Amino acid sequence: MLTYVLFGVSYGFAAAAQPGQLQAYLISRAVSTGWRRTLPAVFAPLLSDLPVIVLVLLVLTRVPPAMVSGLRLVGGVFLLYLAADAIRRWRRRDGEAPLPDVPAHRTFIEAVFVNLLNPNPYLGWALVLGPWLLEALERSSATGVALLGAFYSTLVVASGAMVVLFSLARALGPGVARWMLLLSGIALGVFGVWQLCAGARAVL
Repeated sequence: MLTYVLFGVSYGFAAAAQPGQLQAYLISRAVSTGWRRTLPAVFAPLLSDLPVIVLVLLVLTRVPPAMVSGLRLVGGVFLLYLAADAIRRWRRRDGEAPLPDVPAHRTFIEAVFVNLLNPNPYLGWALVLGPWLLEALERSSATGVALLGAFYSTLVVASGAMVVLFSLARALGPGVARWMLLLSGIALGVFGVWQLCAGARAVL
C-alpha cells in the first residue's frame, strides 16, 4: 500500500505544480482577489474529476489486460514527456514570466468548468492514474482508496499552498513557481521510469 500512497502523493504534487488551465485560474484569482476568496476553488477537482474517473474506469475495465499494460507503457512515456517539459520550462526560467491574464469569476462552479474543459485530467486518468487505480483495487479496496486519498489530498493541499503563496508573497511567487517546476519534473521523471518498467514487466 505504501507504494501506491507514495505515488499518489508525488503525482498529486506534480499535478498541482504543473502549469495548466486550473493553475492559471487559481493564480489569477489569488493575485487579484486574495487567498480567502480563492481557496475554495482548490476543491474543484474533487467534483470535476468524478465523470472523468467513471468514464476512464468503465473503458479500462472492459479492455484486455494486455491493453492496460500497453497503456502503462504509453503513460510512462507521457510522464517522461511531462518531466522533460517541466525541466525545459525551469531551464528557460518560465516560472519567472509574468502571470497569465486569465479572466475568472469568484465561483467554485467556474473552477469546476475550467477543469472539466482541461485535457490534463483526461490524459492523466487514462494514461497514468487509471491503470494505477485498477492495479491498486486488485490488491484491495483499501489500497485503491489510499491511492485516491493520497492523490487528491496532496493536490488540494499543494494547490491551496500555491494560492496562499501567490496571494501573500507576489514578489516571491514566480521564483518559487520555477523551483516547483523543477521538483515536479524530477517526480514525474522518476515515476515515468517506474511505470515504464512496470509496464514492460507486465507485457513480458
